[in-house]
Amino acid sequence: MPVTIVALAFAALGLPDGALGVAWPSVRRDFALPVSGFGSLILVMMGGHLVASLGSGPAAARVGSGRLLLWSNLAYAASAFGFALAPGWWPLMLAGLVAGAAAGLIDAGLNAYAAARFSPGVLTSMHGCFGAGAMLGPLLMGRILEQGRSWRGGYAVIACALCAITLALALTRRVLDGADRGVTETALPSVPRLAETLRHPGVWLGAVLFCIYTGLEATPGRWAYSLLAEARGVAPERAAVSAAAYWGSMSVGRFSWGVVARRLAPRAVLRVCLACAPGGALLVWVGSDGPLTVVGLVVLGLCFAPVFPLLIALTPERVGAGHAGHAIGLQVAAAALGGGVLPGGIGFVARYAGLEVLGPFLFVAAVVTLLLYGAVNARSRLKPPPSP
Repeated sequence: MPVTIVALAFAALGLPDGALGVAWPSVRRDFALPVSGFGSLILVMMGGHLVASLGSGPAAARVGSGRLLLWSNLAYAASAFGFALAPGWWPLMLAGLVAGAAAGLIDAGLNAYAAARFSPGVLTSMHGCFGAGAMLGPLLMGRILEQGRSWRGGYAVIACALCAITLALALTRRVLDGADRGVTETALPSVPRLAETLRHPGVWLGAVLFCIYTGLEATPGRWAYSLLAEARGVAPERAAVSAAAYWGSMSVGRFSWGVVARRLAPRAVLRVCLACAPGGALLVWVGSDGPLTVVGLVVLGLCFAPVFPLLIALTPERVGAGHAGHAIGLQVAAAALGGGVLPGGIGFVARYAGLEVLGPFLFVAAVVTLLLYGAVNARSRLKPPPSP
């Protein structure tokens, strides 16, 4: 039962995330905003995500995983209603702040819970549920816009779906809390303070990797639609399908890698995927309005598919089981920072250099991520910090 609940929560987390990139051009027209406005919204969401994810470990320990997940999903649904009903730009920014904070609690809490209880293969498959939700988001929003309806209607539908998932979590909350108590009592009898975890340099190196990598992963999902529809003249419905193809390939890849991870060493899978990612970025860079761009997005989705969940799953091995909960919270906070600053920065740069800057950015960031992983992997071969 906990596996099903966590998988459902991962899917809910991805749904609004995938829809935002497709909705943005319409939002920008309605509120008469520059292209850099998207960067401002992403940064506000990042701020909420960053603060909330840092506090997720203590919050889960105090109120329980099930209750934290329930209230966070309720806030996430409220933020989607906020998007649908916002009368202007500043209320929309407030809804974005709430969405980021709720997503931070959900993201960090789910990953810490799953890393302590499930195998790398199961965790990777669960992240495939996030990809499935993120794939449905642009398809849903694209279909609504294609019918001539407002993006607000798309967010209203998403909010209703999140309310339904919140209700399901309310009915099953005690299952998560019961499993949480059982694992805490048997596997992790003593949890160190956050300050003790933060003193280990390896924890910070891992956080830097999460920051850069997550910004790289988030950028195609945020900007692929705008690149194709606004910079390269692709029909909006085709651009929406192309953006969905990125998330869809990531979802399929995660389910597939979830099976492969049981037969291959997770570190080997990470090396292969990160080594191939610059090739996908290069296809996006040179693909113009043709099929090469879509192929590049699919290649990136497949390469990125196992990276985040496997990095999370390897955290207890890298830093010690006792420090894993706090380390994962820090990593998710760093991921929020990168997932906001890097795609958000693209918006500000694109205002002056154009959206074609996306291709070179993806290529350079993919190479930097590969080098950072090499450094983290080399350090993790050393003896991890002792658990209390």
